[in-house]
Amino acid sequence: MTRSLALEILRAKFLFFIPSKEKEMRINKLFLALSLLVVASMLLTACGGSTASGGGDLVSAAKAEGELTVIALPHDWCNYGEAITGFNAKYGIKVNELNPDAGSGDEIEAIKANKDNKGPQAPDVIDVGYGFGPQLIEEKLVQPYKVSTWDSIPADSKDADGYWYGDYYGVMAFEVNKDVVSAVPQDWADLLKPDYKGQVALAGDPRASAQAQMTVYAAALYNGGSLDNVQPGLDFFKKVNDAGNFVPVIAKQATVAKGETPVIMRWDYGALADKDALAGNPNIEVVYPASGTIAGIYIQAISAYAPHPNAAKLWMEYLYSDEGQNIWLKGYCHPIRYKDMVEKGTVNQEAAGKLPKFDGAVAFPSIDQINAAKKVIADNWMTAVGADVK
Repeated sequence: MTRSLALEILRAKFLFFIPSKEKEMRINKLFLALSLLVVASMLLTACGGSTASGGGDLVSAAKAEGELTVIALPHDWCNYGEAITGFNAKYGIKVNELNPDAGSGDEIEAIKANKDNKGPQAPDVIDVGYGFGPQLIEEKLVQPYKVSTWDSIPADSKDADGYWYGDYYGVMAFEVNKDVVSAVPQDWADLLKPDYKGQVALAGDPRASAQAQMTVYAAALYNGGSLDNVQPGLDFFKKVNDAGNFVPVIAKQATVAKGETPVIMRWDYGALADKDALAGNPNIEVVYPASGTIAGIYIQAISAYAPHPNAAKLWMEYLYSDEGQNIWLKGYCHPIRYKDMVEKGTVNQEAAGKLPKFDGAVAFPSIDQINAAKKVIADNWMTAVGADVK
């Protein structure tokens, strides 16, 4: 109840002391205030804003929608399989999964293409590379929402108004099928050797995938470039391609296992998940390039055109709860609330103990540096490297 409304009610108790005309005016004012409060309450409940903690009203509203549409979430990516099944089991909300192998750019295009579509092809939520944050706001593709654990998300990893927020980060590594590759590469320069002819691939299209773009960025840093000069990364992959070592295929677990792309570069959590899933058939080795690598944060956001906005908000509450953060941690991801959970004693200690260790150089570029780098890579990949990755 607002202070002004409380005062009006208090005054109403003494209306019988007031002349009839003034009494009528005050009664009208009181009813107007009460009506506005009721309308505001109804609107707040409808959008889930009254329950940022994922309480009863938001849960009920989300269940009434009955469905959540996600995109680009492979089950072995950051343990999303468990997150999806866990959300469904907890709330009974069907999760419609679009194009698990899509890149960040594809996710954004899916929002644009389905602005007026309330059907199953319109994503409610997205999980994209850090550098895409400003674009989401500039193009008005996402809506703001602050989860109940908002304060425990580091300030430099979220938009102040709640349009997007960091979820986890990984470190770029080599994933190698040891049953096919006799000498496992240990550094970037090794990828130019004739030993790896027709064996090196990216886990995404550099024109659209944040993971592939960050791989090129990492190659730049340790081949004569810098955080502000990504061109050496494109030059490096041109050399890999010219040597006949590059395979223009979007690599994933199946292509690695079959030996089609036995040497790939991807986030360590994806590589380690592949190693666990394949369980020695074939043998997978995960290597951090000796001269150094790069870290990458991903971010969550709710589509401005989400067909199921309350389910989307509830999904965010789930992911940013201790439960959701520990699910990501089990998938070898570094959850964004990790420090807070360690301090509170809510972190899964067994999962935390399995996080990979690397003592070499790891670069953490700023969002502006990432944006500048990904534009250069996306715009110049075909002219500089000439490999149409599909």
